[in-house]
Amino acid sequence: MSDQRRDRLDQPREPGRVQLPKFDPEAFGRWSESIARYMGTAKFIVYMTVVIAGWFAYNSLAPAGLKRFDPYPYQFLTLILSLQASYAAPLILLAQNRQADRDRLAMEEDRRRAAMQKADTEFLAREIAALRIALGEVATRDFLRSELSRLADELDEAASRREKRARMDEA
Repeated sequence: MSDQRRDRLDQPREPGRVQLPKFDPEAFGRWSESIARYMGTAKFIVYMTVVIAGWFAYNSLAPAGLKRFDPYPYQFLTLILSLQASYAAPLILLAQNRQADRDRLAMEEDRRRAAMQKADTEFLAREIAALRIALGEVATRDFLRSELSRLADELDEAASRREKRARMDEA
């Protein structure tokens, strides 16, 4: 019902409800970051220096026939620079806050990845330890050779004992 009432021009608005313009905070944040990035470049400083030098030159050295719009105390320039600073400071702070948020998210992602890597490393360490234990129980090539040579020696001894017994039985 309130939507119908709002659209009707023959009905007064509800008192105390001020309709503020709506804006996309993300788009505004991106815009403020682009301005803050531009203001942090040497290009901006050079352009600003050229504009201020031109302002000084025109208002100080202009011929008498031309009207100087901001004479010596340069109050209008001071006002413009103050206005620029009053808008630049909050835009820079907004950009810094957004960067801090991105840094915080990146740090959380790094912590998550580090925890996953630690868990993976611990799992692999346990698997390697299990393989070492299992390999300790597996017969190795050297162990098999030593056992076979020991068995061959035992068989040779048994064969020589049988031969001795066979000789004693014959005699």
